[in-house]
Parts: sequence; C-alpha cells; structure tokens
Amino acid sequence: MLSVILQLIASLTLLVVIHEFGHFIFARLFKIRVEKFRMFFDPWFTLFKFKPKNSDTEFGLGWLPIGGYVKIAGMIDESLDTDQMAKPAQPWEFRSHPAWQRLFVMLGGVLFNLLLAFVIYTGISYHYGDSYLPIDAVEEGMKFSDVAKKAGFVDGDILLKADDQKLVAFDEECFRTILKSEKVTVLRNGQEKTVTIPFDFMEQLMKENTGFATYRIPFVVDSLMKDSPAEKAGLQAKDRVIAVNNQPMCVSDITTTFHNNPNKPLTLTVVRGADKIVPLDDSVTVANPMAIAADTLQMRVTPNEMGMIGVMIKSAASLYEPKHVEYSLLESVPAAIHKVGKKLSNYTNDLKYVFTPEGISSVGGVGSIASLFPTDFSAYIFWEMTAFLSVILAVMNVLPIPGLDGGHVVFVLYEIITRRKPSQNFLIRAQMVGMFLLLFLMLYANLNDVFRFLLN
Repeated sequence: MLSVILQLIASLTLLVVIHEFGHFIFARLFKIRVEKFRMFFDPWFTLFKFKPKNSDTEFGLGWLPIGGYVKIAGMIDESLDTDQMAKPAQPWEFRSHPAWQRLFVMLGGVLFNLLLAFVIYTGISYHYGDSYLPIDAVEEGMKFSDVAKKAGFVDGDILLKADDQKLVAFDEECFRTILKSEKVTVLRNGQEKTVTIPFDFMEQLMKENTGFATYRIPFVVDSLMKDSPAEKAGLQAKDRVIAVNNQPMCVSDITTTFHNNPNKPLTLTVVRGADKIVPLDDSVTVANPMAIAADTLQMRVTPNEMGMIGVMIKSAASLYEPKHVEYSLLESVPAAIHKVGKKLSNYTNDLKYVFTPEGISSVGGVGSIASLFPTDFSAYIFWEMTAFLSVILAVMNVLPIPGLDGGHVVFVLYEIITRRKPSQNFLIRAQMVGMFLLLFLMLYANLNDVFRFLLN
C-alpha cells in the first residue's frame, strides 16, 4: 500500500509541476508577471516558500496534496483576487497583453502535459520496445464476459477480424476496434463464425462492469507449496488442469472454481507434463474437455478455508513466445507520437460515455487513480501510467468549464472572434461557478471510490 501511495504522489507531483511550468514559461516568455508558483494548494498557510533574488515569483509548497497552481498577475483565477483587478491595469499583467498571447499562456499547461507524455513514451519505446501476445498464438481462445456472451461470443472463440480489419493482439486498440465495428469474425471449433456487435455494446459493458474478454491462459502448474491441498492431491509441476468437475478450466476461472469453493472437494482432470502448450488432440473442444479422457489423470482436491489449493501458475510469457518490437532512438520518436495521438483520441472519444448513467456511476477519484499502480513497483508501469495520466490531465484541463484552462480559452477565443472582452464581473462570476462545479465533481468522484471500496 505504501508503494502505491508513493507512486501516486510522485506521478501527480511530476504532472502538476510540468503543467504549471507550462503556464509559467509562456507567461514569462511574454513578460507577464507570475506572482506565485505553488506545488499543492495552500489555503490559510504554506509549508515552505522562497523568493529568489531579483525574481517576481514566490515559489512554495502547500499542505493540501491535490494539485498546484501559478498565480499570474492581472488574471481572474482560483485566487479571486478582486483587489488587484480593481486597480488600473499594469503593463506586466495578463489582462494587458494581446489575446493571442493570453491564449498561449492558458494552453501552456496542456501543451506541456502532452510534451511530457511524448518524452515518456519516447523513452519507453527506446528502452523497452513493444511486446505483445498474438491472438492466434493462444489456441484456447478467449474467455468472455456475460455481456459479450449475450452478444453472441462463446468461450474459446479466437478473434480474427473486426469488419475487415485483422485483429493481431488483444489490447486496448483491439478492444476499441471491436467496439467501432459492426461484425466480428471468430474461429469457433475450426469454423469461422460472425458476431454482430450491439450499437450500445460499450454502455452494456460499463453497466455490468465485467469487461469484455480475457485470454484463456491454460492452467499449468509451475510449482507447489509444501503440504498444500494440491500437493496432497497428487498434482505435480508441469501438470495442466484442463477441467474441474468436468467444466473447462483456465487461469481466469481460478476465482469462480477454487476461491469461491473453500473446503469443497473438487475433481480435477489433468494432463501430465504439459509444460509446452500444443493442441492436446483434434477431438478436444472447449465444450468437450473430456474428449481426451484416455490421456488424462483424475484427482480430488479440496481448497482450504481461503479457497486456495497452494500452486503457482505458469505465466502466459512462459507458455507462449510473445512478439517483441525494438526501436532505435529515431524510430522511438514516431512511435511515441503515435502513442500520444492514440491515447489522446481514445480518451477524448471516451468522454461521451461520462454523460451516460453507466459512465457517471463509474467516475472515480484519487482511489481510482491509485489503483492504476501496482503494489510491487515496476518502472515500466510507473512511467506508462504517468504518461497516460499526463494525456488525461491535458484533456481534462482543456474542457470548456469555467475554472479550468479550457474555460479561460473559451473566453479568450470569444474575445478574438467578437473583438469584445468579457467584463471582469462576468469572469469573476464564471470563475466562482466553475470552482463550485469542480469541487462538486471532485467530491462526487471520491465518494464513488469510497462506496465502491465499502461494497467490495
């Protein structure tokens, strides 16, 4: 838990500093005075602050770790400094500069968040490359959620095409391609079948909150705990459990099969020595795992009171050979641009779901963000999640809501188009409404996290 908290703080700190630095650097570029640069908010008091010699900016650390801000002279922002705005405008103030310069100042945070995502994705591409498990490598196919089964998918289907586009790896892009398609072609027991995608498929998935599908990774034993139920039953390393109580078994079935059946005897159908995944027999199908009864062992195992049988399972990477793509430093640049573009496009498109009953109920706050980070630190996952959150922060801040950068951008664009400047009283009222709305949304999102935690 401590690891998750530290990762969350480190990631959000970097994102906020970069975002506010974007505003800061454009303001200073146009000779606009920045009075404060705060990491975290500081209502009533500041933990630490200093002002460099010959600088107009006071840097500081607030005590409320939910963001940060820069206070730009002559701008109506969350500080609501009406006293300053009542004085005559000064040449170094935000309000005294041309609209196009003010537009760049307001977009600076968003631009720097996208730049940060690009830099991180470039580093990830260069250092780690890309690895994926081809869909057709997993001959056991996919295990589908109830919503997907209702649409026509069957456990064991191998995804082939979405409309006319070949599906290569089951990842985010594959899922989104399926969502946008009308028909998906699958390989089912050696024959191609077509599944029609419902127009509201995403809404159905969000409502049930069970996802779409996962790979049916075979249940192959890597090692066993001493004196565990599995060892006492006779299981050995490299054994492959293909069925439990005559029902097909794969890794994704562990919870429903073992964890939900503590202290209940279960019958395992086992293939011995299946450390390499090859077709067991032409007659074997997902619907008929007992077709190879002559080549299998039968044994009884009773999960303990926690629903555990005491085995370590071989990972997909050890059973199948993933595809790996490496990038040179020059190749990493277009790869990163592609990733930022895709994340930006995907997240922007996802916003339409927020305004549905299913979407608003799935909105999350700090707890949901924290859940993106693993309990065991992984540099790859940390940087991947930070880049993704940087894109999200960019999109969220450019929304046309008063109080966000996007709200200020709308007012500046209005001024550029109409050549009329909104009154200060209007801007102050809009800022107050926007701040109230944002506080309400933050409270709602975090209460959603609390309710989900209490219900689980």
